[in-house]
Amino acid sequence: MKISQKGLYALQAMMMLARHHNQGAIRIRDIAYEEGLPEKFLELILLELKNARMVESVRGAKGGYQLRRDPSDIHLSEIIRLIDGPLAPFGDAEQLRTLIHRDEEHRALYQIFLEVRDAAARILEHRTLADLVGPKNPGAKRSQRKKKDHESSVLPMVVHGSASRSKDE
Repeated sequence: MKISQKGLYALQAMMMLARHHNQGAIRIRDIAYEEGLPEKFLELILLELKNARMVESVRGAKGGYQLRRDPSDIHLSEIIRLIDGPLAPFGDAEQLRTLIHRDEEHRALYQIFLEVRDAAARILEHRTLADLVGPKNPGAKRSQRKKKDHESSVLPMVVHGSASRSKDE
């Protein structure tokens, strides 16, 4: 599955807002610092999330951003679809169904692609921000800023077609 850097940043920011849900608004500067994200890019991402009514902004001295809904009501699929478009790693489902019916020679291949697409979509549609930051998740609480050079727990992920791996590999 391809998730853009923007999509990854959006998920990280939303996870932080979920960890601090019902604790008031958080300044963009604090989110950027805690998550190690570029502040100006984060502003654009949060504006997009605000326009989609996933977060809301609060003005004033204690202003910033906060989740508009409970973390258990925000599915990962919503965030990814908003930022990166369809969840499908091999094209959208309708396109694959059309190919299955039209291209008999490659039907089995397209059927597998559809199954992979459906499995990925099903996982992301059934996981919420609360699942990522809940008490059963060991990475749910974070007391200090992430260190950029410490990526030992990060799994390889395809971001814009290239595998992103830790420095140890």
